[in-house]
Amino acid sequence: MPKIADLKSKTVNGLLWSFVELVSKQGMQLILQLVLARLLLPEHFGLIGMITIFIAISNTFVQSGLDQALIREKNPGKEDYSTVFYFNLFISIFVYLIMYFFAPYIAVFFNEPQLVDLLRITMIIVIFNAFTVIQRVILIRKVDFKTQTKVSAIAVFSSGAVAVVMAINGLGVWSLVAQQVLMKMVEMALLIIGNKWIPLSSFNFNLFKKYFNFGYKLLLSGLIDTIFKNVYFVIIGKLFPIAQLGYYTNAAKIRDASSQSMTQAIQKVTYPILSSIQEDSHKLSLNYKKLLRMTAYIYFPFMLGLAAIAPSLIPLLLGEQWIPSVVYFQLLCLAGMLYPIQAINLNVLKVKNRTDLFLLLEIFKKIVLTILIFLAIILDSGIEGLISAAIISSYFSLFINTYYAAKEINYSFLSQIKDMLPSFLLAVSMSCAVYYSNEFFNIHLLVKLTIQLLLGVTIYVGLSWVLKIQEFKLTVNLIRSIAKRRR
Repeated sequence: MPKIADLKSKTVNGLLWSFVELVSKQGMQLILQLVLARLLLPEHFGLIGMITIFIAISNTFVQSGLDQALIREKNPGKEDYSTVFYFNLFISIFVYLIMYFFAPYIAVFFNEPQLVDLLRITMIIVIFNAFTVIQRVILIRKVDFKTQTKVSAIAVFSSGAVAVVMAINGLGVWSLVAQQVLMKMVEMALLIIGNKWIPLSSFNFNLFKKYFNFGYKLLLSGLIDTIFKNVYFVIIGKLFPIAQLGYYTNAAKIRDASSQSMTQAIQKVTYPILSSIQEDSHKLSLNYKKLLRMTAYIYFPFMLGLAAIAPSLIPLLLGEQWIPSVVYFQLLCLAGMLYPIQAINLNVLKVKNRTDLFLLLEIFKKIVLTILIFLAIILDSGIEGLISAAIISSYFSLFINTYYAAKEINYSFLSQIKDMLPSFLLAVSMSCAVYYSNEFFNIHLLVKLTIQLLLGVTIYVGLSWVLKIQEFKLTVNLIRSIAKRRR
């Protein structure tokens, strides 16, 4: 059984490097997105938005939930890794061939002939991803996010440089395709070279059956979640002009650079850590509570703050032509605010081997979201109405996830809400003050944004200090600890 000190050290180091990866990979991707937004048209981003769901679904098939089963396994051997690797590779090739032959029909659906070649070339990243799944599992089991950070940084920088050169030379949407394909290709090459893991020439059906029995429910859950996370690209692409999809696509990408990437960072670090103490219910509950409170304290003000400064942030970063994206971005921030909390809840179910409940909850939540989307469409409430449906669904999902996770670790739903409430109220107070400050500053956007950021940080930190919020003290101590290590 891992010692508490070791767990704390692993968690801190893992989170630190995972967030460094967030800053490097997602930060560079965000910068790249901003540069390309000034070189390309909304229509170019709209074309990429149309094929986003197909790439996401294909990648979910490739991961198949077996990677999570390997992470959870106490002592997987070479044959375990090799069996899962060959299955992932077979699925990736199979999925690619299906998408290759269905590309013309997808182009007809959206009435965009360009999609045929765009989809056939972009989908090659699915095969690249199949080669990296086991490589990442090995690193995650070691809680080695430092290596993944370096790989991600090199891949993003090199592929981004090529994309910018292509955009400058008038290659339009192909610069976006090149960036995605090259990034995954470089990641694959570096992980294979750095990890030095080579599969055995064997496939053990009994091992596959063991992992698949755990993973297939996560696969189905992942498919459902992926479809609904990306279904808006299909709906907007079909019902609205392609430029509107471009505005939505960029708003979603900027939101995801902060929201989903941070969620993934928290999820991939906490899952192996919680898995290592799955048999100690008291320790599991205690660590879960700390993670929940700390995540809410850091994440709530971050997302609500982004929504508050959006009227200054979006035109400053992307240019005045992207102002229609502002309202989409604000609503998406509200919808994404709870993602990390939900991720931690769902990790508990996976750790406790309740993948059956995981799947049932996913189905139930998506039925609710389907009803909300259908209502938004028939009421003709536009893109804003569609995103509002996602916001309502997000809060409903929090209730469902938290309620059932609470039963597994003896940490009641009301106790969880009570622990998150102070951070939520502080974040709302801060974001309201920052948002309404827009009316008092008629100055250059950069100056206004700087003032708003300083105002937001001052209010949040000041209230945390005055009200003696426990997470504020923990955050300060964590920063001091990291600073000492750097010295």
